[in-house]
Amino acid sequence: MAGGHRLLLENAQQVVMVCARGERFLARDALHSLAVLEGASLVVGTDGFIKAIGRADAIQTLFSEETFEERIDCSGKCILPGLVDAHTHPVWAGERVHEFAMKLAGATYMEIHQAGGGINFTVEHTRQASEEELFCSFQQRLQCMMRAGTTLVECKSGYGLNLETELKMLRVIERARRQGPISISATYCGAHSVPKGKTATEAADEIINNHLPKLKELGSRGEIHVDNIDVFCEKGVFDLNSTRRILQSGKDLGLQINFHGDELHPMKAAELGAELGAQAISHLEEVSDEGIAAMATARSSAVLLPTTAYMLRLKQPRARKMLDEGVIVALGSDFNPNAYCLSMPMVMHLACVNMRMSMPEALAAATINAAYALGKSHTHGSLEVGKQGDLIIINSSRWEHLIYQFGGHHELIEYVIAKGKVIYKK
Repeated sequence: MAGGHRLLLENAQQVVMVCARGERFLARDALHSLAVLEGASLVVGTDGFIKAIGRADAIQTLFSEETFEERIDCSGKCILPGLVDAHTHPVWAGERVHEFAMKLAGATYMEIHQAGGGINFTVEHTRQASEEELFCSFQQRLQCMMRAGTTLVECKSGYGLNLETELKMLRVIERARRQGPISISATYCGAHSVPKGKTATEAADEIINNHLPKLKELGSRGEIHVDNIDVFCEKGVFDLNSTRRILQSGKDLGLQINFHGDELHPMKAAELGAELGAQAISHLEEVSDEGIAAMATARSSAVLLPTTAYMLRLKQPRARKMLDEGVIVALGSDFNPNAYCLSMPMVMHLACVNMRMSMPEALAAATINAAYALGKSHTHGSLEVGKQGDLIIINSSRWEHLIYQFGGHHELIEYVIAKGKVIYKK
């Protein structure tokens, strides 16, 4: 079978496939041991998809007549799937480093929010920024994520709150999605906060009657592609009823439900999400036992955000309880002006230390399960034949170093590859 291929990765010490049987997610006992090949090679085709993975000698025999656009010797190194960041707010202007100082001095998130800071501060600056300014800063952030190993990222709007600015943010996300090289899942988050002068019910009406029909129209014209709908379901923001109405309207348009729930107060958001068939629910610091059980049954994934609990000094989400109950646990950086972290290796480390996850659980949560949370685990999140050739090569003989070395990813990650093309080389 002579012919050309894009990439051959040879003789890796470890190839961490994560899954080997086409699983769409990993939960319960499946998390105890991830699929890892020792002394293996991997081939990516010219279409950007994985063609073969196996023992180095077998691959060498099979592909001895073949030509490759690029070959990389991975002796003594590990190959892992590209990391998936399941929750980010990466398009904004107006940094909030001054609020970090206020929080360190004892101010709470909601105190800052009610004093006109928080989301409101970022909204003002994002409304004033030009589309070009927003795109340039967004591109720089994506570059930082990529260098930390992220190849698929969920990106939310939500710092506009009015239709004009939300669409400006979604156009910026769309432009980055088309230009690549990182894969993007786009989320409309117009219900991130209730705009000044409106009630939650009025804001929900505006979203349902004006924003969503406009998104549908732009989608059908092929101008903006949106994957998910999000609401900040929280006391003093969107109540359960307004949240239900917005999410159901989004679902009716074919959007995946992927929303903020049970972060600062127990709101029964997890129960609502499970009932509506949510693909993912984020935060969950205050989730109830009933909510956890409902999510496990509905296969609604929990996107846990260790950086947020850490930086806001909130109580940690109950990851162990969720894992033991069979919830599909994913991770995200929650990158935003309030929690400035672009690195999934650091997120995994915090998940292990502060949320008591094991290293295999954390890696699965930042690969296959994060891809599941975005409805993309059929193409992303593991190294299997037929999946997109998104992967990272680390200069270590054991994959666990990516989590173990806190803040060490800059030195460890030698290559980041998307669709079989090297997009970053140290």
